[in-house]
Amino acid sequence: MKITYYGHSCFGFEINGKKLLFDPFISPNPLAKDIDVESIEADYILISHAHEDHIADAEAIAKRTGAKIISSFEITTHYNKLGIENTHPMNIGGGWDFDFGRVTMTEAVHSSSFPDGSYGGSPAGFVIESKEKTFYYAGDTALFSDMKLIQERFNPVFALLPIGDNFTMDLTDALKAADFLNIQQIIGMHYDTFGFIEIDKEKSLKEAEQAGKDLLLMNIGETKTF
Repeated sequence: MKITYYGHSCFGFEINGKKLLFDPFISPNPLAKDIDVESIEADYILISHAHEDHIADAEAIAKRTGAKIISSFEITTHYNKLGIENTHPMNIGGGWDFDFGRVTMTEAVHSSSFPDGSYGGSPAGFVIESKEKTFYYAGDTALFSDMKLIQERFNPVFALLPIGDNFTMDLTDALKAADFLNIQQIIGMHYDTFGFIEIDKEKSLKEAEQAGKDLLLMNIGETKTF
């Protein structure tokens, strides 16, 4: 399994020969200015919620690549109206088997609206189960105790968790989330993009180490193999 970080909460995964792209917000992000959005390939685009910093490049990438958009009913309907027919609507608690593995949509404690203020459905996270690994992409969320149920049902190997504070949980809560999930490895996301969510990376890495967790803060454009 290969993971590429495109900044903010946007990650590309290669799983069982398929390319998954989570929450594409690249071209408006000055920290990702060196990323060529036109070169990003995707078979699937998974969108956790409708905020601009999670959907900015979704339409363009979906139209260019033909990727299937997996998201809430409200978000997939939005893209259907934009002429994108290759979508798969889901809702909280539901799962579906795709050719790369199974996707289950989980709760996220946040909000969701499109840039024009219209309703964007319920915010969500995703659990991805595949022959390679099972992992949890939390989306934008606060800490919530039902993460324990995600561990009980799916037993993920690692999780992508927001750590920027202000709009989501901070690192301290993310470390508690890792305890709820019974995971060692955290991939941090949703930090540094805006002034409201800037973090002290060195301090964060030390805090995670003291808590006995492995916090990975990937460089934008970096690819890791798991």
